[in-house]
Amino acid sequence: MDIPVLNDIVIIFGLAIAVLFLCHRLRVPAVVGFILTGIFVGPYGLGLVKAVHEVEIFAEVGVVLLLFTIGIEFSLERLLQIKKSVLVGGSLQVLLTFLATLFIARQFGQSFGEAVFIGFLVALSSTAIVLKLIQERAEVDSPHGRTTLGILIFQDIIIVPMILVTPLLAGATGNVWETLFFLLAKGIGIILLVMVSARWIVPQVLYQIARTRNQELFLLSVIVICLGVAWLTSRVGLSLALGAFLAGLIISESEYSHQALGNILPFRDVFTTFFFVSIGMMLDIGFFFQQPGSILLIALSVLVLKAIVAIFVTILLGFPLRTAILVGLALSQIGEFSFILSRTGLEYGLLAGDIYQMFLAVSILSMAATPFIITLAPRLADIIIRLPLPKRLISGFYPVSEIEVVDKKDHLIIIGFGVNGRNVARAARVAGIPYVIIEMNPETVRSEQAKGETIYYGDATQEAVLQHTNIKEARIVVIAINDPTATRRIVEIIRRLNPKVYLIVRTRYLQEMKPLYELGADEVIPEEFETSVEIFTRVLRKYFIPRDEIERLVNEVRADGYEMFRSLSNTSPSLFDLKLQLHDVDVSTFRILPGSPLIGKTLAEIDLRRRYGISVVAILRDSQVLSNPGADMLLQCNDVLFVLGSSEKIAEAINIFSGPDKRKERKKGVGEGGTSKKLEAL
Repeated sequence: MDIPVLNDIVIIFGLAIAVLFLCHRLRVPAVVGFILTGIFVGPYGLGLVKAVHEVEIFAEVGVVLLLFTIGIEFSLERLLQIKKSVLVGGSLQVLLTFLATLFIARQFGQSFGEAVFIGFLVALSSTAIVLKLIQERAEVDSPHGRTTLGILIFQDIIIVPMILVTPLLAGATGNVWETLFFLLAKGIGIILLVMVSARWIVPQVLYQIARTRNQELFLLSVIVICLGVAWLTSRVGLSLALGAFLAGLIISESEYSHQALGNILPFRDVFTTFFFVSIGMMLDIGFFFQQPGSILLIALSVLVLKAIVAIFVTILLGFPLRTAILVGLALSQIGEFSFILSRTGLEYGLLAGDIYQMFLAVSILSMAATPFIITLAPRLADIIIRLPLPKRLISGFYPVSEIEVVDKKDHLIIIGFGVNGRNVARAARVAGIPYVIIEMNPETVRSEQAKGETIYYGDATQEAVLQHTNIKEARIVVIAINDPTATRRIVEIIRRLNPKVYLIVRTRYLQEMKPLYELGADEVIPEEFETSVEIFTRVLRKYFIPRDEIERLVNEVRADGYEMFRSLSNTSPSLFDLKLQLHDVDVSTFRILPGSPLIGKTLAEIDLRRRYGISVVAILRDSQVLSNPGADMLLQCNDVLFVLGSSEKIAEAINIFSGPDKRKERKKGVGEGGTSKKLEAL
């Protein structure tokens, strides 16, 4: 029995594997690979896929699941952490990009509704591509990474009202006010449904289902909630995508959101493959080759327009020009949610044939260019900030105390006030070491200055900022930021300004160590392997490796650039041998209870080592630990003894630590066939 859609699925996934492998080697995002797959197999390419309609149905399911997972992942707590970037930055970026695109579209003769819709499409950027690239570059926690994330979150939210407004733009009804009234009424009804479901209905239903511990039942319930709410919204005239997003929001407020997300992600990845493949299938290759110059020019114009707007918005948020450039270039493409929105616009006739093909071609080109743009962004930013621009523009506009010339000498300079920077500052404050902090997040600077912290706003990649910290008189500089490119530039500037300063650099990955050392860093601490050092240090302690031996091993690991972790040949076999020798050694604690025969006797008198083969290594008495007690140490009631020995030897000696009542109970337990137990360890 021949099933055409099954043949098409095999072709799509088979070709997708080859294309994705090639994209991986070229460091091109998977989304672009899926779109290219659609171009190859589609009716305008090789024509391998015949069941185009069925693929579009799968694509619609992919859209539903994509927005469903976005709704689940949406968190008010996460939103509050970067609320200014989300609310102010996101709204300004979307609004200004929309208005600029609307004006340009009107100049080219588009109707008002079409121009507004084109503005919607251009205003959105690619969350999937940008966040994936930023995560790979370990820049999510950098100032430009956080700002980019905040704006993308706002874009993911604003698509919902954009979908709501789209039918109104198409003039679906003759009475605009009536349409607006019903639209608001539907919106209020949906909001009430979400609130009631999220607060009472869905958590109770999922609780009862989770109690069964049946994974299949839980998965089916989550899918029914997703598709059910999507179907309900479509029945009242709204979109499936909107319903899926709302279903995700409903589940996100329950304690089962993570489990639901984990169950849905594999299905989402499969069906969103069809979505992006279907987008590629819609691209007319013949149309692209008919006017490649115009398409390339429009794509370049979109990239430049969106980058300029995002740069301007980031500067308004108070960030330096370098951060603004990185944010602007990261958000310069048209995103995957624009594809979702374009399907709605195509349904309501807001995109004509040629305009839709132009949109697809421009979008695909901008998305394909994004990985290369983000890679080149730091170099381009460094070139621009070296131009003779106003100092205020380069350093950033923000109403906080600017960095003044520091009159300290022999001080510590901390660059970056994240987790590591805060810990270094706290230790310096406790030790009485004078220090100065440079931070590029204006909100952090303002809040910490209000607490009396010696922190200043500035971009440490600027030589003038470092000079204001009196870098030439500093003893140590600690760099703890999450931007590898900026870190290298800061190291180079500091070493040039002060060849004698001791420079400690924290980096994420091992491959960053060599270039940082070459630039002049004295110590480079990669988090990747410092975590491993801490883990194996604690492991060695549990195997009773002497402390000086542990410190020697740690120093050796750090001295050879963590080569031990990269080469098994450098691992010392003696450690494993020692572990084998100590595998049966145990440390136990016992309290000397009233009536114990040990009370009033010295350690020499009870002679635990000769009689039982165990040794007392410490005694806890009145909240004071007495380490390495001598042979003449008198034992008292309620002393807690730390004894070292094998488990069998400790079990044999347990009787002498307890009083007569306890010994009687233990003897009775053994006589009844039970087994004696160790006294409770403290």
